[in-house]
Amino acid sequence: MNLKNRVSDSVELLFNQIVGHRRHLHQWPELSFEEEETSKYVIGILKEAGIPYQSGVGGHGIVALIKGHLPGDTVVALRADMDALPIEEENNLDYRSKKHGVMHACGHDVHTSSLIGASLILNDLRDHFGGTVKCIFQPAEEKLPGGASLMIRDGALENPQPASIFGQHVHPPLEVGKVGVKSGMYMASTDELYLTVKGKGGHAALPQDLVDPVILTANLLLALQQVVSRHGDPTIPTVLSFGKIQSSGGATNVVPNEVKVEGTFRTMDEPWRAKAHRHMLQICEHVTAAHGGYAELEIRKGYPYLLNDGALTDRFREAAIEYLGSENVVELPIRMTGEDFAYYSQTMPACFYRLGVRNEAKGITSPLHTPTFNVDEECLKVGMGLLAYSALYELEKSVS
Repeated sequence: MNLKNRVSDSVELLFNQIVGHRRHLHQWPELSFEEEETSKYVIGILKEAGIPYQSGVGGHGIVALIKGHLPGDTVVALRADMDALPIEEENNLDYRSKKHGVMHACGHDVHTSSLIGASLILNDLRDHFGGTVKCIFQPAEEKLPGGASLMIRDGALENPQPASIFGQHVHPPLEVGKVGVKSGMYMASTDELYLTVKGKGGHAALPQDLVDPVILTANLLLALQQVVSRHGDPTIPTVLSFGKIQSSGGATNVVPNEVKVEGTFRTMDEPWRAKAHRHMLQICEHVTAAHGGYAELEIRKGYPYLLNDGALTDRFREAAIEYLGSENVVELPIRMTGEDFAYYSQTMPACFYRLGVRNEAKGITSPLHTPTFNVDEECLKVGMGLLAYSALYELEKSVS
C-alpha cells in the first residue's frame, strides 16, 4: 500500500476523534498568550500517543518530534496556531464557546486539531518513512509580537533544524474539500500606526484664535496617502488605511486640543517598508508644524511579509494534487492580510496554504473574525491528511 492510501485510511479512522478534539478546543478558547489549558490538552494527547515533545517554548508553545524508522536525515516542520479572539460567539451549536467574549473565530481550533491528527498519523506510519517531522503548536498568532517570533527565539527551529516548514489556514471563501496556494509573495507585512495630532482648542466660532487639530488631522491623513501614491513603487503591493479617529472634544461648538488616529500600513518589500516609515514620520512633522501644530506618530512594527518558497510550493502543489485531485487545488491571489507564519518564511523555505471550509448548503459561509464564523468539519479530513502527506512527500523527495 502506498503512503497516500495509508494516510487516507488513517484519516478515516481518526476523523471522529479529531472532530471531538476540535469541538473541545472550540468550547474552551483562550486568548493570545493565555493558551495554558489548550497547551495542556495537546500535551495530554501527545503523551498518550508516546510522541516526544518539549513544552513551554515561546510561552505556551509545544514542539513535538516524530522520527521515521527508515534511513533519512531531513527534517520537515508543520505548524499550527492555537489562540482565539475576543469575540462573543453567536452560533447556535452544542459545542459553542463556553467562555464569555472569547471565540475561535479564526479557525485556530481547526489548525490545532488538524496538526494533532497529522501527528497521530505520522506517528503510526514511522515504519514507512525516513527523516523527522517537527510539529509546532504555536501560541499567540493574533497579537504582537507574535508567537512565531517567540518560539523561534526559544529555539523551536533548532535541534534538529528543519529544512522546510508547512502551515495552513482556514479559508471561508473556499469550498470544503479544496485547498488554495500561491507561490512567491503571498501575505503582507503588518505595522500598526498610532497618531496623535495636537493643536490649541477652544470655541468653534473663534477659529482665528485656535490651532484646529481636526483640520490638521484631515490634511495629514490626505498627505500620508501620498506616501503610497507618490513615493511607492506601483509594482509593490501597499496599503495604508486608517480605521479609528477620536477627539477630546465634547460638543459641536468645541474644537478639541488633540485628535488620535489609529491605522495600519502593509506592504511586501522590506526596504520599501523602512523607507515608507521614514516618509510618514517626516510628513507628520512638517505638515502639522506648517500650521502651528504638532504630531506624534508611533509605528509599531509588526509581522514581516510572508514568502512562499517557489520550489517548496511547487512540490506542495504536486502533493496536494496527488492527494486531493487537481480539481481541488486552486491558485490564489496575494493577500494584504498578515500572518506571523511569515517569521518562519524569513528563516527557511516555507509554504503557507489555505484550507477550504465553506458549505453553502449547510449555511456555513461567514467570514473570519465574525461571531457566526464556523466550518464544515469535513475540512478536518483534508486538514490533517494533507499536512501529514505533504510532510511525507517532502521527506520522500529529499532522498529520491
